[in-house]
Amino acid sequence: MSSVVTRAHPADRSAGCRRAIAHQQGYSLVDLLLVVALVGVIAGMAVPVTGSAVAGQRFKGSAQAVTQMVGLAKMRASATFTRARVRVNLDTNSFLLERWDKTANAWVAEGGSTWTAAGVTFGFAGLGQPPPNTQATIGLSPACRTGTTATSPVINNTACVIFNSRGLPVNGAGALFGGHALYLTDGIAVSATTVTATPRIRRWSSWVRAVNWREQL
Repeated sequence: MSSVVTRAHPADRSAGCRRAIAHQQGYSLVDLLLVVALVGVIAGMAVPVTGSAVAGQRFKGSAQAVTQMVGLAKMRASATFTRARVRVNLDTNSFLLERWDKTANAWVAEGGSTWTAAGVTFGFAGLGQPPPNTQATIGLSPACRTGTTATSPVINNTACVIFNSRGLPVNGAGALFGGHALYLTDGIAVSATTVTATPRIRRWSSWVRAVNWREQL
């Protein structure tokens, strides 16, 4: 039996080769430009969201750092049987822990200063109402003094949360004071660390555009 061999016409073979070559050429320049444009649009949408999230985390970190240092000051006062305080520098947006040294008769720093994150400052951005059951009127804690009596000079542009040797909140003259508060804002939200006479340290947050204080656990 004889076999029949079918041969493709030269024109058909040429057309097939052209199709194979075209298929192997990959994406065209137009395709690549479309992909680049799509990636740019997605990135443009993602960057603002990511930036806002990072800023929010930085603000939260600064607020937590303030609350933690206030709690540490309370513990240090009780542990060392002397006064301890968180001293805020409103000019530099920094804060540090200080202890009253009875021998030196002066406030001494324990550790270095901590600065708030970029764009975060001490203040309450014009809010007119403090967190519930914390202060009669909204405001930062009283300014620090160089000593421990009412006649000690005031240190300008400061705010102090002070605890006596029993861990109770007091003012610069040593009298019991349950209206301490340190406020932070980034222009969008406000955070408050409050100390009542009980004494109870609490952290709050509210939007700048409307008073809506919520306790942060």
